[in-house]
Amino acid sequence: MPLAGPKCLPRCSVQSVSSLALAHRWHQASPLRRRLVLPGDTPRLASWKALLNLKSRPSSAGETPENEEEVAKAAILEKVMKGRLPADLMLRCTILDEDGAVKTISGQFRRSDLCNEHRLNPRDLRKIDSRIPNLVPTILIRKEAILINILHIRALVKADTVVLFDTYGSNDSRLHSAFLYHLEHNLKVRGGGSPYEFRAIESILLSVLSALEAEMVFIRNLVGGLLAELEDDINHDKFKRLLHYSRRLASFKNRARLVQDALEEVLEQDDDLNAMYLTDKKKGAVRQNHEHDELEVLLEFFSKQVEEIVNEAENIESNVQSTQEIVELILDSNRNALLALDLKVSILTMGLGSGALVAGLFGMNLQSHLEEMPYAFAAMTVVSAAIAAFAAWAGLWRLARIRKVGLTSSQTTNRVSDPKSRAPWIPLPLRRRTFNGWS
Repeated sequence: MPLAGPKCLPRCSVQSVSSLALAHRWHQASPLRRRLVLPGDTPRLASWKALLNLKSRPSSAGETPENEEEVAKAAILEKVMKGRLPADLMLRCTILDEDGAVKTISGQFRRSDLCNEHRLNPRDLRKIDSRIPNLVPTILIRKEAILINILHIRALVKADTVVLFDTYGSNDSRLHSAFLYHLEHNLKVRGGGSPYEFRAIESILLSVLSALEAEMVFIRNLVGGLLAELEDDINHDKFKRLLHYSRRLASFKNRARLVQDALEEVLEQDDDLNAMYLTDKKKGAVRQNHEHDELEVLLEFFSKQVEEIVNEAENIESNVQSTQEIVELILDSNRNALLALDLKVSILTMGLGSGALVAGLFGMNLQSHLEEMPYAFAAMTVVSAAIAAFAAWAGLWRLARIRKVGLTSSQTTNRVSDPKSRAPWIPLPLRRRTFNGWS
């Protein structure tokens, strides 16, 4: 058999090194993963198979739940790290040029190409990536661009270009179409004298404000209708709906407040406001840190509008909480009424039992020498009825006194009701003003 040539030596060495590495990883792996790894599987695929096999088959007596939890945690960690890999991902973008015309609709672009073209860092586009859920709105100011990520809008604004990133999994195409139409119209109008980037920011914030107002009106109608229904009838289904609407209202208020915080954060930084004048920066014009009145007025207007939405959401939330408290009071009152009815029935039963005690005493077939009296039956009947009525009246009177609940104790109430125990009323002395002050 001929010997291997020089060209075969690197391949053999690489295969031997890879085999040794796999063997080393095999011995370092836990027994559970060592049993689940197949010859053609990668470690990541093996971890997913381990998780699926753990879910499908029952745990044996020799395996502890701690090992299963470790495998599940490892699989979840690998999934999270896979989404954070610095891979060259593709992003769908819609680009508008300096004239406001749509240049590209839902075009596929590499993240690295976008970073190189717009002089951005890869971490800047991470907040813009629609596949990663971002709950906190952000407005990032860079050297030549402004990155905006607020609610359903993820955009990159430059001095002569607007890049809109398509929102992954968004179903509200009508809202996106209306925003795109308004953005085109606003960018084409140049008579106002506002820079290109300010017109784009105005369209973006106006779309965000419209979305918040629409959701606010929808939630207000839902909650208002349910509160009106609770005034007429209270049942379990309406309580479940109220809980669902309360959670939705709290989530909406949190999102609106985060939008307000993002705008306030930009307004508090003079350097960021000055850096958002991209057109002047492109032309080489020098600006002072305090020369940003136009942008400040624009952002303050939308900040006040969002603040009004947050206040309205807080008012609706306070109405919901007040309604819940009133409903709880009504239910407590009904519960107390049922308990009082039960006590009244028990008291009446006790009264009848007291009257029946007399009849029970005469029913023991003992001689009492009352059998010969002609009016003994009528007399005993009247006495038994009187005893039963007195016992029932005493119990009901005591119950009525106990049910009188006030803000003060019973001792204080008795003291106030007694005129002799009241303390005399002493008026406060009038204060006089002198040269040295009040005396």
